[in-house]
Amino acid sequence: MVQSVELLLDDAADAEIRRQWRLLASAGVHSPAAGHRPHITLAVARQIWPRLEDALARLDFRPLPVRLGGLVVFGARSPILVRLVVPTEQLLELQHRVFGVIAQCPGIPANVRPDAWTPHITLARRVKPQQIGEAVHAVANDHDFPATVVGIRRWDGDQHREWPVARGSGR
Repeated sequence: MVQSVELLLDDAADAEIRRQWRLLASAGVHSPAAGHRPHITLAVARQIWPRLEDALARLDFRPLPVRLGGLVVFGARSPILVRLVVPTEQLLELQHRVFGVIAQCPGIPANVRPDAWTPHITLARRVKPQQIGEAVHAVANDHDFPATVVGIRRWDGDQHREWPVARGSGR
């Protein structure tokens, strides 16, 4: 499995992504289950060592405005439909700092390295190739919208558990 460090969205953006998940589910497209939470993954590793928790907790974090943008399909065999997060200098710098903390952990995929990271929120996984058009159509009318990153969490995919790393003021 994987472990990750993820950004959490404000309540309005969280609700909007969940609405899009429901639209996709209504269209018969596999979208995240009810137990999932919309997030932007900053870093992933096969294992994030427990000794790094303090370093992650010490990261200087303040709520960060972001813009959720257009739709993109990643992959060919098991396509994933995502909503891009428009990169800003502050977002890229935060991802770079988080990556710096976990850089020596085992099993880090190349696509989360700072020079290759594409910030996004997953809307649907394992989309059947014949459903790509329908999936895009289900949420294509939704325009870019602003959001605020309000916290950082850790996710342990082995134990299916999450915990906060940092919270911005106001939440």
